Amino acid sequence: MTAEWSIQEVARLTGATSRTLRHYGDVGLLVPSRTGSNGQRWYDQRGLVRLQRILLLREHGVGLPAIKEALDESADMVAALREHLEMLAQEQDRIGRQVRSIRTTIRKLGGGEALMAEEVLDGFDHTQYRGEVTQQWGPEVYEKGDRWWRSLDDGQKAPFRQQMRDIARDFARAHDDQEAVDGAVAQEIARRQVEWLGITAAPSRDYVIGIGEMYVADPCFAKSYAPPGVDATPYAEYVRDALRVYTERNL
Repeated sequence: MTAEWSIQEVARLTGATSRTLRHYGDVGLLVPSRTGSNGQRWYDQRGLVRLQRILLLREHGVGLPAIKEALDESADMVAALREHLEMLAQEQDRIGRQVRSIRTTIRKLGGGEALMAEEVLDGFDHTQYRGEVTQQWGPEVYEKGDRWWRSLDDGQKAPFRQQMRDIARDFARAHDDQEAVDGAVAQEIARRQVEWLGITAAPSRDYVIGIGEMYVADPCFAKSYAPPGVDATPYAEYVRDALRVYTERNL
């Protein structure tokens, strides 16, 4: 007999409400394996795996229409989950290194030991895009931004990182909601993006347009604007086009 779980059990295990799970079913996102005579919904193993992917994408701010499209296009669930796992493992590794770094710092400070820069800063590398930036705009642009970044303390860096995450999330939602790139919603996010890009100096029109093109051309940048497990290209193209409209109107 195939194992099944009731909607109440699934709700308890995930923290989602039964109402949410029923809504997922009503929009064709998570159809139950069967519905009992009393209206009780049941989910089999395949349903649980699909729900796992739904929850992973929801955590990254992906809208339900985009999730459904991504899941429907991924016939190979194992391959899709491996992609999810790889991204989560990379994030886990980064956070793990930060945890170990902070613990080492606390231990050494408490014991009066000398600190090593490699230990203190492990997991906090912000230079992974150095090659791309240098190639696109020259070493002076990277070095200027790098000097500015190093001048900040941790309390100043955190809001800057969060601001970029918020912008990427809002761009993804606007794309999923099919907001026009020249509409008010997308253009307000583009304004925030340009403001973020110009944190060290007023960005030129060519600079912003070039940034947008780089988001599309380089997968490392594109995936920053796309949910895990989906094709990042349409999201990067959406950001590029919104930035281009913004520059034409305002720069």
